[in-house]
Amino acid sequence: MATENVQSFGLGVGNKSVKLAEPNQSWREAYLLEEAAIRSALGDLAVDVQHFGSTSIPEIKAKPIIDIAVGVRRFEDGLACIEPMASIGYVYAGSNIVADDHIFGRDIEGDTRTHLVHVVEHGGLNWRQFILFRDRMRKRPDLAHAYEALKVELATKYANDRAAYTAAKKDFIQKILAEGD
Repeated sequence: MATENVQSFGLGVGNKSVKLAEPNQSWREAYLLEEAAIRSALGDLAVDVQHFGSTSIPEIKAKPIIDIAVGVRRFEDGLACIEPMASIGYVYAGSNIVADDHIFGRDIEGDTRTHLVHVVEHGGLNWRQFILFRDRMRKRPDLAHAYEALKVELATKYANDRAAYTAAKKDFIQKILAEGD
């Protein structure tokens, strides 16, 4: 995706910082363009590709970074994704950051993150949690707005520490994942 397109979608946050943006309907279009590029690059390696994370939840503030889940048949297949993902501008961050998750990032201007791709086993725990959380937030605006309120509070507290911001959301996310339908 060209830098001009990324900027027109309002994407990008400095790599260690936390900045929330107002909901942007063009984030869906940004995801769809990226999904097509990923599917083209990965071919049969990708069993499924899904938009998740806050930019996939309408009407809530989000870090303007498109989170994408790529499901592969086996976790080990993530290593075969490194070269094809590099060919479309992604840098492999490794599989030792989050258990059972190959992480790829795309940045512009050196340190402004615009996209984050998680290559995980399709149907595995990470895949199921990504999709379940997204779907519950979409179905329950009350939960989505509670999540947004938490994010706003944490973004102020951890404006320059994305890792702490992410860790501080964990209890809320786990509570939503544990709820029955």
